[in-house]
Amino acid sequence: MESSSHHVTQLLRAWGDGDPAAFKQLVPLVYDELHRLARRYMAHERPGHTLQTTALVNEAYLRLVDSEQASWHNRTQFFAICAQVMRRILVDWARSRQALKRGGEDRPLELEEALAVGDEPGQDLVALDDALKELAALDPRKSRVVELRFFGGLSVEESAEVLKVSVDTVMRDWKFAKTWLRRELSRGSPVPA
Repeated sequence: MESSSHHVTQLLRAWGDGDPAAFKQLVPLVYDELHRLARRYMAHERPGHTLQTTALVNEAYLRLVDSEQASWHNRTQFFAICAQVMRRILVDWARSRQALKRGGEDRPLELEEALAVGDEPGQDLVALDDALKELAALDPRKSRVVELRFFGGLSVEESAEVLKVSVDTVMRDWKFAKTWLRRELSRGSPVPA
């Protein structure tokens, strides 16, 4: 595992330095983990949500390839950024669905061809995203801990590595953030367990 992780880190750095062949080698090494992240996101959606995990992974790939991110530090940081990208995709999709439901313009969605659009607009995810933005305004690190742990599925140790803080700090931030989010999302929206 450590050897594989080191290889992924080397490929990430080469890709960040502009080597397109590194990205081609990287994709098969990280695909299963990205698919797991996407499944984790979808597990927090309401039953019957029709967004497909593969479509979420593919859209994340497209955004990463087009991004200006040039300094990949390691495998953990890469997956943390992937988790953030997937969250943004789902929130953008949910907000678009809500706008359409309220009579907004019928504009194409980014994932339009890959999605079978259902009746659920993703209100829980939008509420959680709004609450996380409020938390980020108060304490960005605590919001980032939620993003890494809840959305990214990173362990406490991996989160500490990404944030460059102690494991104890991550645990304190995680506990505080969960309590704060429970209070803010008192309407029954999903809250990290």
